[in-house]
Order: sequence, then structure tokens, then C-alpha cells
Amino acid sequence: MIAWLASDSLAFPAADEAPPDAPLAAGGDLSTARLLRAYAAGIFPWYNEPPILWWSPDPRMVLAPDELRINRSLAKAMRRLDYTIRFDTAFSAVIHACASPRAGHPGTWIHAEMITAYEELFCRGHAHSVETWQDGVLVGGLYGVALGGAFFGESMFSAASYASKIAFVGLVARLRAVGFTLIDCQVPSDHMASLGARLMPRRDFLHHLRQAIGLGIAAGRWAAAPETSS
Repeated sequence: MIAWLASDSLAFPAADEAPPDAPLAAGGDLSTARLLRAYAAGIFPWYNEPPILWWSPDPRMVLAPDELRINRSLAKAMRRLDYTIRFDTAFSAVIHACASPRAGHPGTWIHAEMITAYEELFCRGHAHSVETWQDGVLVGGLYGVALGGAFFGESMFSAASYASKIAFVGLVARLRAVGFTLIDCQVPSDHMASLGARLMPRRDFLHHLRQAIGLGIAAGRWAAAPETSS
């Protein structure tokens, strides 16, 4: 039976109590305080319509920044394509683009309530966007949440060849430079696996998460510069 979250408490059941492929809890809200509590505990929201569902899947897809894999075709695209990577200059545009329906998927889990919540996280320096630009046009990107030395990837979009993958490469380069040790990719994805992400038992993930958050890297808006072209 799924636990129901009390409206007057931020407490969650322990993440390792969740079934491997079913929600841990339901209810609550998407307040900044609750979201940060959830991410710190290895829990994230994912639902199409109310109630809010909170998840902690087992296994978990993760990537250590030092394990990024750039295959030959991606490396060639990075040399050939005239893209520029920026950080935190168009968060709202990125999350709205991620929310747009995809081919074969008319609906979206990134609805208005979710957008509002993550825009508030961005304003408070906890959520970030990585953007791929070409000739002044946003052509791809991703957004996620940072806590200590852990980054929790939420969604990405691409309106041009390799735009989301190149944004991810830019993200990893930044995270590595400032000492992040863990990227949470949440659920299995061929797209992320091609970049070096791997499945990790939830028990191990929670251990690495505690270590990463303990690094104490401060929250705050990321500098857009230097704008590095691929």
C-alpha cells in the first residue's frame, strides 16, 4: 500500500522501502522545501495527474562525471556543429521545451504545476539549465536539480542534431570542474546509457548520494560564461 504524505509534514518514508518499480508515496505538494527534502533522500516526483507520486526506483540509472562516454559520432558532431553551451540563461524556455509533446507521446508529465515548482527552485539557486544555442537560437538543452555534489537530471530536449547530447557533455564538464561526483539519471534510458550511464542498486545509489551531498558545494546561479563552442 502506498504511503500518503501528510500536508503538515515534510517527512517521507525511507527510500529503500519503495517497491522496485512502483511509487513510494503519494500526496503532499511541490513546495521547494519538500522537493529538496525528497531529492536529498533519493526520491523524486513523477506523475501525469493528481495525486503527486513520489518514486525511488531500484535499480537507479547513474553516471559518475569521470565515466562520461563520448562515442565517435558524438565527437565528430562536437567538432563539426557550430553550437554554443550556456548555463542558467534560459531556464524557463528549456523547461517549457522539455514539456512540449514528443512524437508518439501526446501527453507530458511536465505540467504547469511542475513547471512553476522548478522555476521556483531555479530562482532559489537549486535548479539549473544547460542550453545549446546556434546562431542565437535555443536548439537543445536540459534541466535538473543540484544538491551538494549531486546533480539530478530531470529532462532534456533537442530541436537539432545532437543538441541535447552536447548540452549533457557541457553539463558533465562543468560538474567535473567544480567537484560533483554523482549524476542521477533516475530511470533506465538508452539515450543516457550511450553516454556512459549505468544501473546501480538503490542501496548503493543512496550511499553514494549521501557522500555527494556531504561535499557541501553551495547552491546558487551558475555563471553563463565562459560560453564554449563545441
